[in-house]
Order: sequence, then structure tokens, then C-alpha cells
Amino acid sequence: MATLIDGNNAKAKYFSSSKWNAIPIISWGFSNSFQKQIKNIVLDTHKILNLSHEQKWESTNWDFKNKLKEKVILITDAKQQIVFASHNMQQMNGYAEKEVLGQSPKMFQGKETILETSIEIREAISLQKPFVKQVLNYKKNGELYYCNIEGFPIFNKKGKLVNFIAFEQAA
Repeated sequence: MATLIDGNNAKAKYFSSSKWNAIPIISWGFSNSFQKQIKNIVLDTHKILNLSHEQKWESTNWDFKNKLKEKVILITDAKQQIVFASHNMQQMNGYAEKEVLGQSPKMFQGKETILETSIEIREAISLQKPFVKQVLNYKKNGELYYCNIEGFPIFNKKGKLVNFIAFEQAA
């Protein structure tokens, strides 16, 4: 036991006199998760920008990198089929992107979802108008959560509706 204490004291003395600081191993996990989060934000941003170029979006005035730090981004085609879901969606509701692609956002709703809110969202979509709503949704495991949604129609350079984008956040 004395050898262990002596070793620790020697390390402490050495590191206190050196010009650089040691980083505790436990911090490596935090750094790794932060780097993974940044990598996912960059990947998601590139996917969105590629989609915007493919669909010839009229404008992309959104700061996707900053939005992705706080919100989930979900993009559907004009027929309401999901074509993109950001990596952070899995943290919010348990679904990975590959599980929701080709599905309708209705997949997150259930018997406790307020019908009036769903109708209001459908009306805004059919009128191709932006909307802000709070919806009672279901996680993959069946748990309920409130989701704040800001939805916007996206038009191409010719004025044709090509996508809808939603910025979502658990309330």
C-alpha cells in the first residue's frame, strides 16, 4: 500500500512541476461523445445541403449547424414521406433515421395525441403554410412526450412545393 501512495505522490510532484497538464482518462469519454456529436452535426448538415441542391430549394436561410445543437430536424417530401431525420432524433424519441425513412410523421402519434392539433397541422400543410404547434407524441418505447414543432414548406426555384422541414424539440 505504501508503494502505491509513494507512486501517486511521485506522479503528483512530477506533473505539478511540468509545463503541461495531464488529462484524466475519465475526460476522454466526454471528449469522445462531444466529438461524435460534432461529427453528426456536420454529417447531418451536409445531408441537408445535398438534399437542398437536389431539390433546388429556393432558399436555405436556416443555420442548420446551430439548429442541430438544440433541435431535431425532420424533412419530408411533398407527399409527407420522411426523407431525412437528424441523428439527434434517437435521443429525443428512440428512433434511428433508418427506421423512419419512407414513413409518415404520423408514426409518432397515437391514441393520446390530440386530434384537433393534428387537424390544424394537416390544414397548414395542405395550405402550404408554416406552423408552430406542440404535439403529444410517442417514443419508440411507447412513452409519451410533448414535442414542440416548427414546420415550414420548402419550394424549389420554380415555386413548386418539394419538401417540408420541421424543427422539433421535446418540451
